[in-house]
Amino acid sequence: MAGHTKAIADLSALGASLGRRDVLISILAGGLASTLPLGAWANDAGPIKLGAILPLTGPGAAVGTQQQRGLMFGVEQINKRGGIAGRPLEITYEDDQGRPDQAVLSFNKFVDLYHFPLIFSAYSGPTLAMAPLATRKEVVLINGGAQSDRLAKASPYLFNTIPVAGDEIAVLTKYLLENGKKNAAILYENDAAGTPSRDDFIKSFTAGGGVITGQEPSATGQTDYRPALLKLSDTKPDVLFAMLTDGLGALAEQLRQMKPDFLVVGTSFFNDPDALKNPGSNGWLHTQVKISAPPELAAAFKEKFGVAMEFWGTQYANAVFIVAKAIEKVIADGALITGANIRKAFFDVKTFDVMVPAVFTTNTAAMEIDIVQTQDGAHHLVKEYKAG
Repeated sequence: MAGHTKAIADLSALGASLGRRDVLISILAGGLASTLPLGAWANDAGPIKLGAILPLTGPGAAVGTQQQRGLMFGVEQINKRGGIAGRPLEITYEDDQGRPDQAVLSFNKFVDLYHFPLIFSAYSGPTLAMAPLATRKEVVLINGGAQSDRLAKASPYLFNTIPVAGDEIAVLTKYLLENGKKNAAILYENDAAGTPSRDDFIKSFTAGGGVITGQEPSATGQTDYRPALLKLSDTKPDVLFAMLTDGLGALAEQLRQMKPDFLVVGTSFFNDPDALKNPGSNGWLHTQVKISAPPELAAAFKEKFGVAMEFWGTQYANAVFIVAKAIEKVIADGALITGANIRKAFFDVKTFDVMVPAVFTTNTAAMEIDIVQTQDGAHHLVKEYKAG
């Protein structure tokens, strides 16, 4: 970096002697900047600036808002502790409405205009759309919420700070089969998250001797599940596996009215505030990535936002702490804060002993996965399955 600065100064002096100093500074500085990796100028003394592309409006806004609160809280906690190696952390937010095309536009803006070396993402479709760009431009993508299995190998620059759906579903089907649940129906979202999860469930459940009695797709943002629920109920399942990224509040209400005989099961996506507050979710069983904040952090979060530190808020705050550790490693090594160097730091650090510990032997974090049951708006532990 010092060599580049000296080069600009020397060429500026030359330009001044020729009477064209401002023009030369602009051209030469721009030319040198274009040869540097994305984010390289961030090793100056100023803030470390990153981006976040979340669904802040549209069907996924309830979850996206939780995720944004988690990021904001994580940044605040890092900066209260002195920042990263003494430098404050900043995150700029863009709303992709849960749409892949909008996510790509925001990604290009963040990278080409702001030169962010790392961007937080959410939802499978948008994250998968950005993944090839992240590889090409060597920008790290941090996914703290989407769980499509395709995310595990979508890009060497994509890190999932939450286990993918297949990891959770393997635990869920193991528990169900151990407890005599042999017949299952499936209600799934027909998108990048729902379809692979349906396939995971079928493969894992049938491999253990289970039978799939029926399956019905739904559209993203759908709110009327009654026709599908009636069809699936007629197949007499022991359990209904529901893989929906939104619309769970409506599902809970419709199941409350139906009073079905089957047990409703799912993954961490059951952490939906609209579903939790509806009595129709009482008794739901689901996997839960082990992630809980220490009491003092949970209290600070509630004081700041006026709401409890929900699952997605906790998950994204934890993602900030993981990223801070990785960037701290880059700085300690005397390297530039670039996507390539942050990526390397993830595997150099490997074990991130942060709010909720995460181990990266691959691009997807290994964490404890629990079985919990919902009752009166709260989750109650049923069984723990340790990572690995």
